[in-house]
Amino acid sequence: MNDMRQTRRYSLTGILGVLILGVLLLAGNPVQADSFKHVSDLVGARPNQLVGYGIVVGLNGTGDGAKAEFTLQSVAAMLRRLGVRVDPTTIKIKNVAAVIVTAELPPFAAPGQKLDITVSSLGDSKSLRGGTLIQTPLRGADRQVYAVAQGPVSVGGATASGSGASKTANHPTVGRVPGGALIEREIRTSIAREDSLRFALKSPSFFVAADAVAKINETLGGNYAKAHDAGNITVRVPPKYKKNTVELIALVGNVNVANEGLAKIVINERTGTVVAGSEVRLRPAAIAHGGLTVEITEETEVVQPKAPLAGGETVEVENTDVELEFAPGDLHYIPETTSVGDLVNALNTLGVKPSDMIVIFQSLKTAGAINAEIEVQ
Repeated sequence: MNDMRQTRRYSLTGILGVLILGVLLLAGNPVQADSFKHVSDLVGARPNQLVGYGIVVGLNGTGDGAKAEFTLQSVAAMLRRLGVRVDPTTIKIKNVAAVIVTAELPPFAAPGQKLDITVSSLGDSKSLRGGTLIQTPLRGADRQVYAVAQGPVSVGGATASGSGASKTANHPTVGRVPGGALIEREIRTSIAREDSLRFALKSPSFFVAADAVAKINETLGGNYAKAHDAGNITVRVPPKYKKNTVELIALVGNVNVANEGLAKIVINERTGTVVAGSEVRLRPAAIAHGGLTVEITEETEVVQPKAPLAGGETVEVENTDVELEFAPGDLHYIPETTSVGDLVNALNTLGVKPSDMIVIFQSLKTAGAINAEIEVQ
């Protein structure tokens, strides 16, 4: 009787509970001065999203599987355009992956300028590392081509596999090509011919809007700016700037206005990166942090007949053993913090990993114990 034993461990580390002991009002964030162009956007000068479908070649056996028929069809169509006719069923695509390419076309961009692009696997590719994106048209919402992308893909993750196991770090099926797209068509705007300019505050605030109106009117020497609400300001074009709106936009953009500061936490779940701004504050809270580990042991027992010559058969019997292990999850009290450093030090006392910080920040936001806006990328 032979035994083959295989053990698999799954770590389901997470937050067992978040309990807020008290919610106290924080002192107001210190008011800072900032340029108006940094706290507002010029309405009409907006970016546009672009998307395209392409293929990545040159992968080291980590491409799409044979079941990805659209990848086979794409490779065959590409070869036909290059003058090579081939039967799609004879193509091996383990070094090729179908991808979706996305980019953002900034305002006032001109033909010939370059854009950064993001490449995401569409099929069952294991990794895009080492691959090269083949020329891919990028279209806008109107179906028109505005840019063309091509170049080597840079991937932040990695994967390794053997005959019986594999391991993946971060997210190897999404990569970027810095400057990988060339703009072929521009989107024209008519801002230079407007009688008034409209600005939208990135973080609406009555205080910032009122201060911006006062400072802009002081700079222009008249009652030209008007706040419609906490987020929208209109500036009438003075007569001397009728033929040079660009100079007016530059002048208004350099006006220093009060800025309450944007409390924001940016989380990249693919790479486990967490970045917190200087305005992030944490109210007094208590956090219970622990982990759950699931261990599954599979034992294959080979049973042979006692009398082989009597017609018995050798069979395999699967024995599975499942164990649950809870890591200690003590309740920790975190006092009110006054800086990002204090916040990070408080979380480090719990032995929190970046992947767990994502869940902690989201739970604290839901519980009302953190004053920051959370952006997940």
